[in-house]
Parts: sequence; structure tokens; C-alpha cells
Amino acid sequence: MILQNSKTQLVNFLRQNLALSEDSLNLALRLSEQDPGPLPMILWQYGLVSLQQLEQIFDWLEHYTHA
Repeated sequence: MILQNSKTQLVNFLRQNLALSEDSLNLALRLSEQDPGPLPMILWQYGLVSLQQLEQIFDWLEHYTHA
């Protein structure tokens, strides 16, 4: 589970580094409230990020959680 501060950092990464639109982010955040899975997987399952972008997200998460 991603803590609130971590979730905020992840959303900032998605905006800045992957240039996800606000609409895509808002949709994914709403979906994550209804189906409490990991946000990166929700983004991928609904076609909001590519597999390559999903890998970038997981790389970022690994670095962020080990920093």
C-alpha cells in the first residue's frame, strides 16, 4: 500500500516525467478508490500507461522506496 506522501510523490512523477494528463490521473485515482489495487497496475490495466511506462514507474518506486 502506498502511503499518502508516497502517493503524492508518485502522482508528481507521473505528471512530470511521464506527462500523464490530469484527466488520466483523476480517473486512475477514482478507480483506485473503488478497486484498491496498486495505482501503477490500475494505470496499466485501463490503458493509461504503456508497458514501458509501467516499467519506468516500478523503477521509480524501487528507487523512491530505497532512498
